[in-house]
Amino acid sequence: QVQMEESGGGSVQAGGSLRLSCTTSIFTSNNYCIAWFRQRPGEEREGVASIDSDGKERYPDPVKGRFTISQDNAKNLLYLKMNNLKPEDTAMYYCASSYGLCTGHCRGGDCDGSYFSYWSRGTQVTVVS
Repeated sequence: QVQMEESGGGSVQAGGSLRLSCTTSIFTSNNYCIAWFRQRPGEEREGVASIDSDGKERYPDPVKGRFTISQDNAKNLLYLKMNNLKPEDTAMYYCASSYGLCTGHCRGGDCDGSYFSYWSRGTQVTVVS
């Protein structure tokens, strides 16, 4: 069982930054896809960033240039750095992982959530204007 536990959510002014962290044991594998998702109340879950064991990063257009996904395999940590936050970024954020690469499952940076077997419980990000 792969553990996923995120932290770092909170409230921030529009234009500000936050960094989310996710502790995961998926990095013991050399073949994985790991991603950040978010879900606004009443809306569908959407992917906001992904990276696989080959190091390829993917981002959907709404966050491209503002969000950066990174990993520290030695510390079993995944990060999501979010800059220039907007009120529409307000959502519950989740980290998720799966064995196997992201290719074919993360088109345009928005991953298919059904591909991911392991999920965190979520952390709230609130951006106030």
